Amino acid sequence: MSRIASTFTRLKAHGRTALIPYVTAGFPFADVTPELMHAMVDAGADIIELGVPFSDPMADGPVIQKAGELALSLGIGTVQVLAMVKAFRVKDKATPVVLMGYANPVERYDLMHGKDSFISDAAAAGVDGVLIVDYPPEECKEFASKLRANGLDLIFLLAPTSTDHRMQQVARVASGYVYYVSLKGVTGAGHLDTGAVEKMLPHIRQHVSIPVGVGFGIRDAATARAIGKVADAVVIGTRIIQLLDGKPRDKAIGAVSDFLREVRQALDA
Repeated sequence: MSRIASTFTRLKAHGRTALIPYVTAGFPFADVTPELMHAMVDAGADIIELGVPFSDPMADGPVIQKAGELALSLGIGTVQVLAMVKAFRVKDKATPVVLMGYANPVERYDLMHGKDSFISDAAAAGVDGVLIVDYPPEECKEFASKLRANGLDLIFLLAPTSTDHRMQQVARVASGYVYYVSLKGVTGAGHLDTGAVEKMLPHIRQHVSIPVGVGFGIRDAATARAIGKVADAVVIGTRIIQLLDGKPRDKAIGAVSDFLREVRQALDA
């Protein structure tokens, strides 16, 4: 059983919802990410999504785009992201880490380092899963099989516009969890309709047997609690990036920790 699967099993046994914060690797300081990851775990994070900076992040809104651009300007690429995970693993062997990003950096990494080197190097660094936004499920059977052979899960996005057929395609290759994008648009866009999410999740579960996380619009503890009543996990990204932006290192980490503790308390209330 993967670290992701065992985490959800443990949480379910205790009636708890997973808290999954997202941060862009290397933002807002090139060397801050492992320290920030530890702080998020201490504040109640169950799984961490680590964004791999990319120059054309089609699913990301302006806040995360800006974070990615800064990280790229600081020299953060896939090699550096894997090194961050490895550094995190020195002290934390248990918390699952998911890399979230796009096909281009993965394929470029393999071109630079050898066929399938991204998968083997990610596994060696301590990564537990990957979410590649622009890898469609119908083209991922081989990739998913190679990931599983190395102990990694392949996570997919589902959206309000996903058809039954698309859900079935995802169900055939996904593992770990699926990430339901609760809004039409990019990260941080629009207003989250918790009622619509509540109606959609039972329909997704007719096709998908693994846990369902919800993100793209959760900005505060109250919304997280409402989503947490129906979802297996809540994913928060844009709000965390906003809390980090423009602050000195100690205050940035403290702001994220305080926010996540508030969310964790709301989920557990």
